[in-house]
Amino acid sequence: MSAPPSPGKRPADNALPGASLSPGRAKFEVYGEEMMEKTVHQTGNTGRVYLPQSWIGKRVKIILVNK
Repeated sequence: MSAPPSPGKRPADNALPGASLSPGRAKFEVYGEEMMEKTVHQTGNTGRVYLPQSWIGKRVKIILVNK
């Protein structure tokens, strides 16, 4: 049995996914066609992210990167 990876270093390929991440964080690997980074804006009692019109009707994934 090997020692867990040190924080801040990339885990070995045979390590558990997210083994070096701090508690409450997860590592996601996503394949797609295009990526953009946006900031959520307040709209009434909710948040909204505007995306290109060409993305209407397409599947997207949203990941909260910081709290």
